[in-house]
Parts: sequence; C-alpha cells; structure tokens
Amino acid sequence: MKTVIRMQYVIAFLSFVMLINACSDESNFTNLENNIQPNAIFLSQEKEALLFMLEEEKLARDTYQYLNEKWKLNQFANIKNSEQTHMNAIETLLKQSNTPYTILPEGVFSVPELQSLYDTFKVDGSKSVVDALNIGATIEDLDIVDLQKYISETQNTQIISVYQSLQCGSRNHLRSFTGSLVFYDASYTPQFLSLEEYNSIINGTQEQCR
Repeated sequence: MKTVIRMQYVIAFLSFVMLINACSDESNFTNLENNIQPNAIFLSQEKEALLFMLEEEKLARDTYQYLNEKWKLNQFANIKNSEQTHMNAIETLLKQSNTPYTILPEGVFSVPELQSLYDTFKVDGSKSVVDALNIGATIEDLDIVDLQKYISETQNTQIISVYQSLQCGSRNHLRSFTGSLVFYDASYTPQFLSLEEYNSIINGTQEQCR
C-alpha cells in the first residue's frame, strides 16, 4: 500500500514539474519568436529541414495526445502542450521566410517515415503505461538527434537558436519519461543517442531552456 501511495506521489510530482516546464517553454519561445527577423532568407535545405521538424514535433504532440487519452496521465498532457510551443516556434520561422507549409489533421503526416512511426506508436503505446512511457522516451531520443543533425548543417543563428531550445525541451522530456519508468521498475534503452550521450542527459539536472 505504501509503495502504491509513493508511486502516485512521485507521478503527481513529475506531472507538476512538467507543467512548470511547459509554461516555461511557452514563455521562452515567445521571446524567440519576437527576435526572428521578418522576411528572413533561408537556404532551400534549411527550409526543408524546418518543414521536416515541424512534422516531427507534430508527431510528438499527436502521439502524446493519443497516449494521454488512453492512459489519462498528466505527464503526456503537459508535454503535449510543450510540443505545441515547439511547433509554434518552427511555424514562426517558416512564416518569416515566406515558406509555404501545411499542418495536416491529427495523426496524419506527409512524411511516410513519420506516418509509420505514429501508427506504430499508437499500437505499442496501447499495450501498457510502461510501453507508453518508452514511446515518449523514444520520441525525445529521436528528436534530440535529428535536431543536432540540422544544427550541424546550418550557420543561420536564428534557426540554431530555435533548434537548441527545442533540444533543451526534449532533454527535459527525456528525463521526465525515463524518471517515470524507474518507478515502474522499468528502463529505457537509447535507440538514437549514443549510450554516452544518453547517460550524460539522464544524469544531468532539469534545464531552464533559456
């Protein structure tokens, strides 16, 4: 009985922490948006990267929306809201560079790879809370690696600033999901980050993403 009460307390605490982080993310991205120059000139490959990351952040948002409806964990609801602020930041870059884009309905993606991931996440995430938390960790793991790839491919300071803030949020989300797994006597094995990079993130402290 004490173990159950302890677990409920920990999960409630983690959800509270993520609520604060979600609000913090939204404030930070508002500041970023205000610093983006109108009619920014981005290279074609930078625009393509932004369009892909918009859908990848949508993958996170839509998946967490589905998992929240399935398991009713505030953790998914709060992080989903944070992912929306990530999408908003990328949208601002696309608008300022006059890049056309479309946000498809929930669960629908123009990138086949992302559509396949979403469909798989829905099936696997419906199996158990542990599976759902593992999917959350997988999404953040992937996000961090993809963002790093695109950071290395651009010299545009506005894009780098947004991508680094997105990475910061994803590191916090990864810590949150893996922390919850511990209290279910489960763990996550990194699929995209190296073990060294993963351990460095997990052993780090919650970031302010500024």
